[in-house]
Amino acid sequence: MHVTTLSGALKGVSAHIVRIEVRMRKGGFPGFHMVGLADTAVRESRVRVLTALEYSGYPHGESCITVNLAPADLPKSGSALDLALAVGLLGASGIVPASSLGSLLFLGELGLRGSLRPVRGVLPCALRARQEGLAGVVVPSPNAREAAMVERLETRGAPDLASVVSHLAGAQPLPVSISRQAHAVRQGALDMSDVRGQAPAKRAMEVAAAGGHNVMLTGPPGSGKTMLARAYATILPPLTEEEALETASIYSAAGLLGGLAEVTVDRPFRAPHHSVSNAGLVGGGNPPRPGEVSLAHNGVLFLDEMPEFGGMTLDLLMEPVEEGHVTIVRAAGRARFPARFSLVGAMNPCRCGQDGSPRGGCSCSHNDRRRYASRISGPLMDRIDIRVFVPPLSYREMSGPGSGESSSAIRGRVQAARALHIERMNEHGLPGRSNATMPAASVERLCELDGAGCRLVERVVDELGLSARGYSRLLRVARTIADLDGTQAVEEPHVAEAVQYARPAAETHRR
Repeated sequence: MHVTTLSGALKGVSAHIVRIEVRMRKGGFPGFHMVGLADTAVRESRVRVLTALEYSGYPHGESCITVNLAPADLPKSGSALDLALAVGLLGASGIVPASSLGSLLFLGELGLRGSLRPVRGVLPCALRARQEGLAGVVVPSPNAREAAMVERLETRGAPDLASVVSHLAGAQPLPVSISRQAHAVRQGALDMSDVRGQAPAKRAMEVAAAGGHNVMLTGPPGSGKTMLARAYATILPPLTEEEALETASIYSAAGLLGGLAEVTVDRPFRAPHHSVSNAGLVGGGNPPRPGEVSLAHNGVLFLDEMPEFGGMTLDLLMEPVEEGHVTIVRAAGRARFPARFSLVGAMNPCRCGQDGSPRGGCSCSHNDRRRYASRISGPLMDRIDIRVFVPPLSYREMSGPGSGESSSAIRGRVQAARALHIERMNEHGLPGRSNATMPAASVERLCELDGAGCRLVERVVDELGLSARGYSRLLRVARTIADLDGTQAVEEPHVAEAVQYARPAAETHRR
């Protein structure tokens, strides 16, 4: 008998439907043959599945079994195909009705006693199932709420193979799982009002959040750079429903979603240590898995002590910073991971960290400072939109009461500024979720300057030696500042503030 069941396989963070064709024939030489570009874990499913069937009371007998995993040119990896294969064998044996299998997607790893264990990538597979018009998915119970994040798709969680058989046979239906979307934003997280002093740096972070710009914080140890970076995540607008599912799919593909029951609207905040490997930062492995840049998609990637990261590792950031994605190429194919994030870097002004400190004590020579700064390549620094110096705090600032606006107040202005940008982009039929992602060809048209602003830009481009990318970056930041002011025109004060952010931080704190 010939039966087809459906499952899913990941390629990067995208899921593809896998058709598992099972042919079981009595007589002849018994055996089990599997084809379809399966890796070791998939080929080993033969042992898991046949043992689980026998333990659950469904022995396959002496049969010749042939399994084809289609499409044949799509690499299949992991253990998520176990359940679909077991159901296919049961359908070919006549134990479950074959007619009930074609509209369902089955995912799950089988234990030898028939238990179902959770697998990664359930959410993107469920999204693909809805896209393909399937009626529902059957997954292990720990993955049920994850799959239920996808609306308009019936999700059922099962503890073991026997319960799946009972459901398909109509004896005891599995319960439908329900998930929900969470609307709370970073409860208990560090608030911007917790950061003492640093009003200019806070303003810079507000501009960065409103436009989605990359930021470099430079200052001596203990000045509050890390606190600013962590508080920055709390002034970002919450994720949209589309962004939330997109972000959750990446975590699901990486196996990091865990038992999350909701689509969270918190933007991700990732802060890898400077000892992270290249694969850990941008993704890799075989099969490829997402790295920190993809886990920070739609959120913040914070690199503390940025010059301590390897130079080659930092240069790998240029593709995701510029393009918003990472492409991992392997002999078996390529995988593309989304990686659109706000980069926040922090560094000391020099190796000892005391350059520019009013307390003095810097022991670094001019050449020492240049060598330290050159650990971050010029092309990568050219992609940093906002550079700000974070000075050390005075005793009055450290010992006095907390001051400044709360994150919720700043976030309100950030959301209003982003709404203006989205409205402007929609009017011109252009893509882009923030000013930082504004198409290069449209920058001058959407960031039109008044006469005084144009003259100021003309003067500072040569003074600062800005590249074409730096010029475009300056206009984008000025556009964001104008959006925060709620004005359609980009005027001279907006340009003047943007110019201050374009200057190297080392120069700014010595002025």
